[in-house]
Amino acid sequence: MNQQISFLDKGTITSPKGFQAGATFAGMKTFAQDKYDLGLVYSTQPCTCAGTFSQNLVRSYSIRITEENVRKGNLRAVVANSGIANAVVGEPGRKDALEMARLAARVLGLAEDQMGVLSTGLIGVELPMALIRASLPKIAVSSTGGGQFARSIMTTDTFPKEAAVAYSDGGRTVTLGGVAKGSGMIHPNMATMLSVLATDAPVEQGFLRQALKSAVDRSFNMISVDGDTSTNDTVLLLANGAAGGPAVTASSPEASLFQEALDKLCMYLATSIVRDGEGASKVFVVRVEGASNEAEARLAARTISSSSLVKTAVHGNDPNWGRIIAALGRSGAMVREESVSLYINEVCIMEGGLPVPYFKDAVIQQMRMPEVTFRVDLNLGEGAATAWGCNLSEAYVTFNSAYTT
Repeated sequence: MNQQISFLDKGTITSPKGFQAGATFAGMKTFAQDKYDLGLVYSTQPCTCAGTFSQNLVRSYSIRITEENVRKGNLRAVVANSGIANAVVGEPGRKDALEMARLAARVLGLAEDQMGVLSTGLIGVELPMALIRASLPKIAVSSTGGGQFARSIMTTDTFPKEAAVAYSDGGRTVTLGGVAKGSGMIHPNMATMLSVLATDAPVEQGFLRQALKSAVDRSFNMISVDGDTSTNDTVLLLANGAAGGPAVTASSPEASLFQEALDKLCMYLATSIVRDGEGASKVFVVRVEGASNEAEARLAARTISSSSLVKTAVHGNDPNWGRIIAALGRSGAMVREESVSLYINEVCIMEGGLPVPYFKDAVIQQMRMPEVTFRVDLNLGEGAATAWGCNLSEAYVTFNSAYTT
């Protein structure tokens, strides 16, 4: 672990210099004290930007407009709502997303194409634009509003997910902060449910995009709650350069330090989503080693972590290791059965493709812990990857069987 990088106490999206945020309750969710459903994040300075987006072919117009504005490269603020996804509503969805961007830009004194628009919630319902029109001007952004914004994007989340990290380089401190939301419909492909990240480092556009993709591939793309990807999945990263210093590029000495800091931030937010999985009481970690390459290790780890049978075994504290091996075998990664070794919380269960005698009751006790680790060694090469999943419980089924009723 790089000692130069540290997590900040009560860190959030507004921890980096020059970022402000705020939120209000517009009425898209059921009212409660300190509940928000409409929020803004804003940089006081121009930014470079990057984003990753859902690969689902059914996509909210909020995603399509945001992706277009990210492609233009001058995103500087984000408006987000929760409760309604603005997905599968036809042409009104496009008009409403554009109006949200226009209204928010007017509040912040920006151009419309400098806005990102994020929506999350129920699919197939139009946005209540009368409520949004009335509520957006009420949002007061400030350097202390990050926590409000984190709560404004929550849907079934039981707690806000926010963090910030900092490092020193060249005599100045660089900070990266972010928020995320997600609890169900989590099996990211290029993104997670919603996440907004910010940094006061000056970062060249091309490297920013490269760094975000790398960080997302190692974090948000390696978690699974239920195997479903959303119509609205988005991760955005804004860099405003308020910390000063030369621009960070792929060839800069600072590049690896910035990448590691971004990786740590994304990893923290991604694993927070898994810990908050709908109905979940336990997290399990899948570490695949000895794969032919990193891509194959990721493929194997993701397949095991998203297996419903593995998830239910974790829920029941059942060391049914055959389910892990079966998921591994169908993952698409190169596997030689006679080379595979498997460990549950470092208790060897299988070695060289053959079962190893173990005291079952002791492993059951190990699996009762809040976090369980499965380590698989393919003994084929140097590729390694880690994925995270959570148990699949009766509570998840009950909650999602009555989501709209």
